[in-house]
Amino acid sequence: MQIKVSVIQSTPHFFQKSRTIQKVAEIVKTEAEKGSQLILFPESYIPGYPRGFTFESAIGFRKQAGRELYLKYWEESLEVGDADFRQLESLAQVHQVYLIIGVTERQSTNGSLYCSMMYFSPQGYMGTHRKLKPTGIERLVWAEGKKEELHCFDTPLGKIGGLICWENYMPQARWNLYEKGVEIYLAPTADARSTWVASMQHIACESRSFVLASNQFFRQADYPHEWAPYAQSKEEIICRGGSVIVSPLGEIIEGPLWDQEGILRATLDPQDIIRAKMDFDPVGHYRFDG
Repeated sequence: MQIKVSVIQSTPHFFQKSRTIQKVAEIVKTEAEKGSQLILFPESYIPGYPRGFTFESAIGFRKQAGRELYLKYWEESLEVGDADFRQLESLAQVHQVYLIIGVTERQSTNGSLYCSMMYFSPQGYMGTHRKLKPTGIERLVWAEGKKEELHCFDTPLGKIGGLICWENYMPQARWNLYEKGVEIYLAPTADARSTWVASMQHIACESRSFVLASNQFFRQADYPHEWAPYAQSKEEIICRGGSVIVSPLGEIIEGPLWDQEGILRATLDPQDIIRAKMDFDPVGHYRFDG
């Protein structure tokens, strides 16, 4: 069986959930028509990764303007079961694809936000992985996920699971997925450094799985006028991208894609996973339980 995948490097409509979901719908429709079976979007694609935002806060200090900005971010975030969530679920069902997308997820029951990766299948909603440990100042606006939310789904395409951005630097989290037998490893991110590509190649070699990494492309001009003053970065290109698809032997299949929106497409051969495990299998013949 050959598996067709699409890794999306795209610019969201920042802080505009409805417009961004419409963009998702257009991309999913196009990719499904091209035969894609699995489509991956970047970290916090809905409603956009708040790069450079301080939310007007420092240690021991918060401004009311920052609280108002957080409220706006919360209002534009996605909640499991709401109308926007159902629209994403419907997209996967109508187009018969696996849709995995990074969102900022809200919980109206407690007011918290999470950096989440939502999984949808041709049959509907599969589950949500919440970032275990938001990085640095991300912790100001994103709560921590739980290890019980570390999913690896057994699907007709293979076992699908992944981690968000710098979770991929957490050995125990990676190992959790390896033990579950992950075969298509998903890594939506906001890291646009060249070292990220090397990390994805390492994880592919280490896990002997296909690695799909998706990032946003974002320019200063893409911030709406009213939100631009809150962004600390004044670079013309705020996020270069760097999306990539890697084989189970750590060889780059497609990408990395830099400095533009675009889509990486590849046809994966699941038997390449077995071929790669001939000389290294971290949970099999190369396992160490010392």
